[in-house]
Amino acid sequence: MLKHLEEGQNLREIKNNKKVLVDYFATWCMPCKMLSPILEEVAEADKDLEIIKVDIDQFEEEAMMDGIRSVPTLIYYKDGKEQKRVSGVHSKEEILEIMNKY
Repeated sequence: MLKHLEEGQNLREIKNNKKVLVDYFATWCMPCKMLSPILEEVAEADKDLEIIKVDIDQFEEEAMMDGIRSVPTLIYYKDGKEQKRVSGVHSKEEILEIMNKY
């Protein structure tokens, strides 16, 4: 399932779900736009995974709290714990492989 973080939602609570991939992006970022359809494929491939897209311009505080320095940045959480963090565009296979390690 892929969805955007919305005003009033608590990202910390969402991260505590079983499998969560947080995509920090910006609307002006071309690599972020390239990654978006890949994340849709990842969501289709892993139905248990929750993908949350976080716009760094809209949610600056969340981005700062997670130490985001570049976009796109993906952070994979399992059972509320950060497992892996990667920046840049990655293939569906690379993203699934990262998550399967944990």
